[in-house]
Amino acid sequence: MYAVIKTGGKQYRVASGEKIKVEQIAADVGQEIVIDQVLAVGDGSGLKVGTPLVSGATVIATVVAHGKHDKVRIFKMRRRKHYQKRQGHRQQFTELQIGVIAG
Repeated sequence: MYAVIKTGGKQYRVASGEKIKVEQIAADVGQEIVIDQVLAVGDGSGLKVGTPLVSGATVIATVVAHGKHDKVRIFKMRRRKHYQKRQGHRQQFTELQIGVIAG
């Protein structure tokens, strides 16, 4: 069984037992969270698609860790204008262990 969930402005296809990295969620490590923004739920035989959400469908996940992704380097330059700008960014994430998919 799998589900398509929406969190942090992005959509993820998840199955039970998977680990995913999502945008940072304000939760402690080891805490269970309930994701109720489920866009679709499917099993081997069929697919239930919501308009826009599937009513009554939830995904329970456990917070495994918090961290930062690799650094993204930003370099801006205007030729012949003596302008160069270097900048870096590390996006924070939360790693989730997907548990029960109820739908």
